[in-house]
Amino acid sequence: MTFSVMVTCLMAASCGLILGYDSGISGGVTQMESFLSEFFPEVLNEMNKKKQNVYCKYDNQWLTAFTSSLYIAGTLSSLMASHMTRVVGRQGIMLIGAALFLAGSVVNAAAVNISMLIIGRMLLGFGIGFTLQAAPVYLSETAPSRWRGAFTSAYNAFIVIGILSATVTNYFADRIPIWGWRVSLGLAVVPSVFIVVGAFFISDTPSSLVLRGYPDRARATLQHIRGPDADVDAEFKDIVLAVDEAHRNEKGAFQRLFSKQYRQYLVIGLAIPVFYELTGMVAIAIFSPLLFRTVGFSSQNAILGSVLNSAINLVATLLSSFLMDCTGRKFLFIIGGFGMMICEVAISWIMADHLGKQEGVIMPQNYATGVLVLILMCTFCFGLSWAPLRWVVPSKIYPVEIRSAGQAPTVSIALCLSFAQTQVFTELLCGMKYAVFLFYAAWLLVMTVFVALFLPETKGVPLEVMRSVWAQHWYWRRFAKG
Repeated sequence: MTFSVMVTCLMAASCGLILGYDSGISGGVTQMESFLSEFFPEVLNEMNKKKQNVYCKYDNQWLTAFTSSLYIAGTLSSLMASHMTRVVGRQGIMLIGAALFLAGSVVNAAAVNISMLIIGRMLLGFGIGFTLQAAPVYLSETAPSRWRGAFTSAYNAFIVIGILSATVTNYFADRIPIWGWRVSLGLAVVPSVFIVVGAFFISDTPSSLVLRGYPDRARATLQHIRGPDADVDAEFKDIVLAVDEAHRNEKGAFQRLFSKQYRQYLVIGLAIPVFYELTGMVAIAIFSPLLFRTVGFSSQNAILGSVLNSAINLVATLLSSFLMDCTGRKFLFIIGGFGMMICEVAISWIMADHLGKQEGVIMPQNYATGVLVLILMCTFCFGLSWAPLRWVVPSKIYPVEIRSAGQAPTVSIALCLSFAQTQVFTELLCGMKYAVFLFYAAWLLVMTVFVALFLPETKGVPLEVMRSVWAQHWYWRRFAKG
């Protein structure tokens, strides 16, 4: 592995910073009293009531719309990005996405009303949708097959670094009276500026360059990232053959996604983001400060708990990047799924026993600490499995002729479900109370069994020969022959 490919891949993976920072910042900001008093005074009044339903004090549709509006914008932009990639390339899409995120950060930091907040969040969402569509595929097309899992996992590592940075920022910004929330939202410009500048120093992927009609530049780029002494003839030939097939099948790529021949790719490509959302960990990551407030922590301790949660997630993600190319993807999916399921059942039991459904009940401190520990354990299992693998697997399974077309619905479904999750989670918590964690635990059982039965192992398999893996699978081979 050359220094050039390392720098190039890490630069692309750093696009995860903007998604991570936003995911970590929004949950903390929405429980800051300075933010609530400025935009949502009715929520603050509900919090200050002596007798209140602890599960429902943050159930406000406008407050959740502040968080969820980003994802609906991201869904739209990810669909547009699929077509734009063929014109400007994956590097160009990452640059556009980071620039839009930068604009949204400025608008949010300067917001004086809810409309400005929502507009800023939608600009952030457009930026995230573009980078989500391009960055994982960029990594899978650039990294050597031996290190592809680790580099694609690095994308998730940067997401977690962004989350950790955001929670630390929230912890200190919460101490600033009146305008601390502006500091938290405004510092989102830092990762976006880093990516905008860095995107000018990396080239597009060889596959994208060949696909757009620049074979000479593609070969030079491949030689540069593989090293001056590397023999790239065989790899370049495979890329050209794959792209030639893509050109022959270019018309109607989206329609072909639904044909029998490509059904296995579509099912797995959509199942992974759907199941990822149903782990419940997206809601826990975004709303962890609100959850910690629900079980009785103070504002500062709730944000500190989120910092610990983000740190655990980072450790697990880094560990996963080394393990996935050794143990394989399926093993991590299964171990992580069972671990999360056990933790979420335990969280539900403690909350049922010590919060129940009554109003005005405060959980004893030792049990609140137990909930914190269980959430940290759940996050560790998540960071080891579903968090990084939801990017690694979908970005790798699609053949080149439908890769952009296939990545678009994968990203769109992920963002659309994130919108639904963030919009309804506080309402679910209010309505289902402690049983919301049993709901997610049941889905974890379903998805773990699904992975064990239907996901083929893709460890160490080059992209250009991925079809052979599906042709050997006990179930999907009937479609691979179609």
